[in-house]
Amino acid sequence: MITFIISIIVLVLGYFLYSKLIERNFVIDTNRKTPAYAMQDGVDYVPLKTWKIFMIQFLNIAGLGPIFGAIMGAKFGTSAFLWIVFGCIFGGAVHDYLSGMISLRKGGVSLPEIHGAYLGKIPKQIMRVFMVVLMILVGVVFVAGPAELLARLTPEYLDAIFWIFIIFIYYIFATLLPVDKIIGKIYPFFGFCLLFMALGIMISIFIYQPALPEIWDGLQNKHPDASSMPVFPMLFVSIACGAVSGFHATQSPLMARCIKNEKYGRSVFYGAMIAEGIVALIWAAAASYFFFDTGQGQELFAKETNAAVVVDAITKEWLGAIGAVLAIFGVIAAPITSGDTAFRSARLIVADFLNYDQKPMRKRLYIAIPLFVVGLLLLIYSLQDKGGFAVIWRYFAWANQALAAVTLWAVTVYMYQEKKWVVVSLVPALFMTMVASTYILIAPEGFGLSPCISYWSGGLITTASLALFGYYVLKNKRKSSEMDNHNKHISV
Repeated sequence: MITFIISIIVLVLGYFLYSKLIERNFVIDTNRKTPAYAMQDGVDYVPLKTWKIFMIQFLNIAGLGPIFGAIMGAKFGTSAFLWIVFGCIFGGAVHDYLSGMISLRKGGVSLPEIHGAYLGKIPKQIMRVFMVVLMILVGVVFVAGPAELLARLTPEYLDAIFWIFIIFIYYIFATLLPVDKIIGKIYPFFGFCLLFMALGIMISIFIYQPALPEIWDGLQNKHPDASSMPVFPMLFVSIACGAVSGFHATQSPLMARCIKNEKYGRSVFYGAMIAEGIVALIWAAAASYFFFDTGQGQELFAKETNAAVVVDAITKEWLGAIGAVLAIFGVIAAPITSGDTAFRSARLIVADFLNYDQKPMRKRLYIAIPLFVVGLLLLIYSLQDKGGFAVIWRYFAWANQALAAVTLWAVTVYMYQEKKWVVVSLVPALFMTMVASTYILIAPEGFGLSPCISYWSGGLITTASLALFGYYVLKNKRKSSEMDNHNKHISV
């Protein structure tokens, strides 16, 4: 339990100390007019109160990610704690803050536009398609679970397909209506509920004082399928939300369009990520106890692959009847709120690509309807094919971390161009490149190569990425030198 307490303290200190260093490095301008005022349109660009933006950002990036991911990641042992703490402070929160602030500086543009500005036109076009697909996948993976649970809680004739259509009706309203009409009103409440749910579990941890794994017990892989699930890279993909998640950078532009002043960026972007890290840490600790120290947990650990079952077991045993209600909220409401903002992000990405004004409802419908149709088809497939959802989830998880790597490289180029400390984004960019490339090579849903080949190939891809960045830096310096010599020649 000492490791758990220290981890919480380190996360909090990370916000108060490292976030200030990152903010100072970025250099905020409190006098700069933000897009919420400069581009106010009453639909997506709407000034909101900072506490509301924080809660919306927290719920947008969280959903069930820091719960389900942390629970599945806890199977690897104590190394999950280290990844959540250090991944969050030095990777995820830096990723979220800098990508959000760059969007804020560039008029609240969507993530592909940031990629294009700093990585070039070809990456921009590729990432536009990639991110629209990812947003649809997010909508799919965060709807199937709630729909199936609602089907089990209601009469037989209200099956999962029925609930999918009901949820999508809500999606349509949340995606198309102005951000302050639905999202701005109900998301803060849902965000508080998600935090209270985690707080209840944390209080239970201190009351029952279970024997949690400690770092001095070792970092050995405790996963039941350790031979096919090595800690690297599987842990770093299993726990995305709560550590590093590319999905977050797709959500930050939504709030970059609503922030009133740049000084609030640290609490909204960096702060929401730290809050998510704390939630992930709490659930990882609770899951560790149930997995390793109880008879029921051992059975779950050996057989269970559905994190919702583990959530249900934890909340009922520690929180009783209230826990059952919170579990239902967590499994139903939280993922739905992530899904609707994913579709909203997809609409805005396509709108930016087409330069399509989103103030008229008619133009919003032109973009949103095809996105919903594709999402519905994928959802129906995932329900009809027993293995369909698992496959969609794994591809989503990999795409999520691959996106984080690309975004961190775009941020690194920005930092270099602005003559800032490049190392704060370069190191996590290299690490996530290694994670994403190794995973797709070693995973069964990827190329299924041997660990040796996968690690060496991932290392080569990462080294090549660093070399490419080094080439860009040298080329840029040479061009600047030539420009200086040219100017001197003219002045002479």
